[in-house]
Amino acid sequence: MAAPRPDIGFVPTPADAATAMLKLADLSAADVVYDLGCGDGRLLVQAALDYGVQGVGVDIDPVLLEQARALARQVGVEHRLRFIQGNLFEADLHDATVVLIYLLPHLNLRLRSRLQTQLRSGSRVVSHMFDMGDWLPHLTLRLEPSEEDSVLYLWQIP
Repeated sequence: MAAPRPDIGFVPTPADAATAMLKLADLSAADVVYDLGCGDGRLLVQAALDYGVQGVGVDIDPVLLEQARALARQVGVEHRLRFIQGNLFEADLHDATVVLIYLLPHLNLRLRSRLQTQLRSGSRVVSHMFDMGDWLPHLTLRLEPSEEDSVLYLWQIP
């Protein structure tokens, strides 16, 4: 049986956008951050280093997940992070207080109801570049100048 194919290719979040996403999420050491489509784990590793969070990365690509685990070990945050191979649309998000995404618009829309039903009140969702249709964000931040004129969106679960 063939390995599952990803819905999107891996495109790393630019460094300035990653830093801004974590700041926009208003992280603290009490947060449990989920990165859906985590790729090589750089965003979660940065969150663990800079804010002391616990985190879970979900990605379908085993090679990228190995890179994520290696990076976490290299910088000494592997005890705070778990990287799970799986479909991000099937991930159990109940423990998350923050969800980070850099997906395409149609994938955000597919994920939206899961975020709204599984996340607890007060949880935050931060998206790089793409909104979620008519679910209006609490805050939109345009990074200019930046590596690619990034736009960030923040939603808070009521």
